Amino acid sequence: MNTPSAAGTVALVGCGRLGSAILEGWLKTGAVTAPDLIILTPSDKPAADAARVQGARVNPPAAVLGEARTLVLAVKPAKWREALGPLIGTLSPEILIVSVMAGVAAADIRAVADRPVARVMPTTAVAQGRGVAALWSDHAIARERARGLFGAMAEVVDLDLEAHIDVATATAGSAPAFIHAFVQALAKAGEAEGLSAEAATRLVRGALRSAGSGVETGDSLETLIARIASPGGTTRAGLDAMAASGDLDRAAEAAVRAAVQRARSF
Repeated sequence: MNTPSAAGTVALVGCGRLGSAILEGWLKTGAVTAPDLIILTPSDKPAADAARVQGARVNPPAAVLGEARTLVLAVKPAKWREALGPLIGTLSPEILIVSVMAGVAAADIRAVADRPVARVMPTTAVAQGRGVAALWSDHAIARERARGLFGAMAEVVDLDLEAHIDVATATAGSAPAFIHAFVQALAKAGEAEGLSAEAATRLVRGALRSAGSGVETGDSLETLIARIASPGGTTRAGLDAMAASGDLDRAAEAAVRAAVQRARSF
């Protein structure tokens, strides 16, 4: 038998890539149980269909939204007013809003919803219960409600300033794609030195898993690097080459800067 979620009834508005990942993480970890979920999605989504089978209500009559204690807004930033505006009249006066949208200020959401707002920027690995999520709110109850929704499936990092959400989006939310792109570049470099495409891909994917297992130890990044890079060894030679060229630092800075600027343009 499902037990009630600590957050009560939660309305998830939007079930795209991030919304689906959040939904899958809730059900995997039990942070929100299916019977406590209301899902609003304009199109069929596998994650919503799976939640429906477990008891979630998908696109129910508008009056049902009055049951929700928390509304998680997971639509595209350009569409949030269109998605939220028609719901306002059906929401409980006590409901809290949790936004997982990049570039949309809490004050703008609050001006439309007239409810407290928390902003969270999670990675899609919340689907596996292994994400990280930046959190900001100037409302204590909304902040703790958001922490409860994400704490079981992500390491929650509190931010002092709302403006830092955009930086967190680039540093964590976008970073898995940046890391995968670098690993892909390593595979191509391995091919250039004579490996087959299959061998290079399998090797770098295994290396990525190895790197992830190292992070799970909790050791500092400097310690993890030093553990592999023996003085005078092959790894140290490669690291020294990257440091000498400065290309790695420049690429990271450019990627984060561009992502931050894009987040602030919504």
